[in-house]
Amino acid sequence: DNLGTPNGGERKSNPLLTPGGRPVNQYWDGAKSEVNNAARLTKTKSEAETWNALNEVIVDNAKSTSLTNIDCYCDGVFTTKCQGDGLIVATATGSTAYSLSAGGSMVHPQVPGILFTPVCPHSLSFRPIVFPDTCKISIRVSEDARSEHSVAFDGRGRQTLNKGDTVHVSVSSWPVPAICRVSETEDWFTGVRSLLHWNLRTQQKKTKE
Repeated sequence: DNLGTPNGGERKSNPLLTPGGRPVNQYWDGAKSEVNNAARLTKTKSEAETWNALNEVIVDNAKSTSLTNIDCYCDGVFTTKCQGDGLIVATATGSTAYSLSAGGSMVHPQVPGILFTPVCPHSLSFRPIVFPDTCKISIRVSEDARSEHSVAFDGRGRQTLNKGDTVHVSVSSWPVPAICRVSETEDWFTGVRSLLHWNLRTQQKKTKE
């Protein structure tokens, strides 16, 4: 989806191959389809621990009923404290997944952004926002947290976070190629209408003359 990269870097591209190692375009009619490079998030807890996620990174309080107590930063600048059930940092691809269920907006795949969606925040004014995809998001478990937290990547690989632990999230330089059936826009709107029933309602009747 033509997303930019952190710090103005260039995305690295590789030919899309079948499991047998042959180019996909030998089997796919390129005149009737597009290849979409979906963004994915890179999360680093320390130099030795790095994970990738296509949809979202989630920090929550999975083992406790206490509120999360998370300090959030964008490019090193403090943005807010998250107290609630958790926080979702998602790609445009993930905007129609968990983030949507938590009240986040649907985002077209071509929009270069990082979604920042709180899960059941204990505040009436905490609303989801979208950061530029060049931002580096840091999520730190506050020293005042009542219990340990956890982080998961597309719902997998759950890791424990203790007080003072920080999760750094940024857009990966390695997008995920995906073949579109028709085009990126047509495929996306077909999906949100048919699967999510987006904006479906009974057609208004004409007025009688």
